[in-house]
Amino acid sequence: MSEPVKVSILDRDFMVAAPPEQQADLHESARQLDARMRDIRDSGRVVGTDRIAIMAALNLMHELLEAQSQVHHDTATAERLQALDARISDYLADVDIPAELRRR
Repeated sequence: MSEPVKVSILDRDFMVAAPPEQQADLHESARQLDARMRDIRDSGRVVGTDRIAIMAALNLMHELLEAQSQVHHDTATAERLQALDARISDYLADVDIPAELRRR
């Protein structure tokens, strides 16, 4: 069951419902968002809490998309490596190799 949890972002308190097992993550998320928004505000290039929040959200989404792309790339690379390993194994199975040189 969700319980209300108070988080503070840019000196404003918000009540957010979260199950007990997710409350620590909620606090950490709020802490990181607060830090991001403070960085944007302190840069002086963006004025207004709404605009600061939108810039923080855009930056976070950009980082998320980059991370997802990297995971996809890493997965594709792992799949190619597995396919190459299978091809090598198939080839080696058909070649007469002395026992001491075979894979273990």
